Amino acid sequence: MIHLAETLAIGSIEDFLTPAEATALRDIMDAFLADQRPAGFGTRRTTSIHEIPGHTAVQAMAVYEPAGRIEITGIPGAAEQILSDAFARALPAINRGMPSISRCRPWTYVEYGPGQHITPHLDGIAPDPLSWPRQIAGISIVITEAAAGGGFFVETTSDQQLWERSCEQDGYSPGMHLARDGADQSADWFQAMTRTRWQVTAAAGTALLYGSQLTHGTEPVREGRARKFISWLTAQAPQGA
Repeated sequence: MIHLAETLAIGSIEDFLTPAEATALRDIMDAFLADQRPAGFGTRRTTSIHEIPGHTAVQAMAVYEPAGRIEITGIPGAAEQILSDAFARALPAINRGMPSISRCRPWTYVEYGPGQHITPHLDGIAPDPLSWPRQIAGISIVITEAAAGGGFFVETTSDQQLWERSCEQDGYSPGMHLARDGADQSADWFQAMTRTRWQVTAAAGTALLYGSQLTHGTEPVREGRARKFISWLTAQAPQGA
């Protein structure tokens, strides 16, 4: 049963990647970017993993990443395998705080330079909280830390307007609530909502876990580049559902 607390939790898996794995991932992505011309994944990119109903991809990018970033879905198979193996090793530790999680979606590589960041938003239990699989949390692993800035944060709030409705759907624990759609900087109500920011510093190779109904984002990089892999962790339908 999925509990509300899982979708609001934050956690960490230290040494999610070994130093050798982090080095291998940096080398793989360096080679990939050198071969594929990185501008096509950065300044000239026209697609995004972020979506806002009623907005184009370019408009959504302006809301979520107003100074841009490099974003690569469909990463090289060797990188996907390293991250898949790391997730399998870490799953018992992940399940202590998020027991419904059993799968990890394909990974995305992102990179931020000076001034670049992601604005506060919720991922939500996407794509549909009433269907399966159900997205319980995001996961982020830094492989290269910025020299200054670029830190991850979450924001908490007691504001009732964040919550759209309670949910009695099968697979959810009693008392489950679902966050309101459109919880990002495109919504006036979200921008006006009072929140408390909790900033995080994580070493390279550490996995950060953040619930799908928890506001999160990153501070602007001030110096250097922040390189990371992100994905989403899901719960599958119970047998017989």
